[in-house]
Amino acid sequence: MSPNLSRGCSRIGFMGGTFDPIHTGHLIVAQVVLEKFNLEKIVFIPTGIPPHKKWKKVTDPYHRYMMTVLATNLNPLFEVSRFEIDKDGPSYSIDTIRHFNELYPNGGLFFITGIDTILDLITWKDYHYLPELCDFICATRPHFSFEELNQKVYRHFPQLKHHVHYVNVPLIQISSTDIRDRSKNGQSISYMVPDQVEAYIKKEGLYQKGV
Repeated sequence: MSPNLSRGCSRIGFMGGTFDPIHTGHLIVAQVVLEKFNLEKIVFIPTGIPPHKKWKKVTDPYHRYMMTVLATNLNPLFEVSRFEIDKDGPSYSIDTIRHFNELYPNGGLFFITGIDTILDLITWKDYHYLPELCDFICATRPHFSFEELNQKVYRHFPQLKHHVHYVNVPLIQISSTDIRDRSKNGQSISYMVPDQVEAYIKKEGLYQKGV
């Protein structure tokens, strides 16, 4: 058992992402993880300036933050942080995790993500410090290969292996890219995002052609 799973400490989950827009799949993963790992709450952290998407057009941080607030405000165990959208410069996970370690010095911090992110983790800034700061909860996809994980990540970064915990979640094939494309083409996004988010997208004219 890792230090971040010790009994008696706060157990806080964090879910970062561009959330352009946040969708039902994100919320389902968060709820499954909240229950399975007995977390006290989950903090959603919309990315400010995503360094891995600096050549791509990303919706204004304010809109992405507001959609995340609207999507989560009915769940008292979900919170939204402005930390990344308020900071200057690119948003690096190591800076965010250090920030929340200062906020919760006696807490067990769990970074919630997907298998594709774990496979890419050794490209992150200062990734070798991560096991000292948090554990990872990885939502797996059906039939994913542990061998691929061993070859791409654990072979190069073995100390991470004991800080990653896995959870199976319902397969929800929804992506933010698909939602943006459907919006541009005038197709319905109902049930793919919460009603409040759909209404906000329409009101603000997000993801329209030429916008």
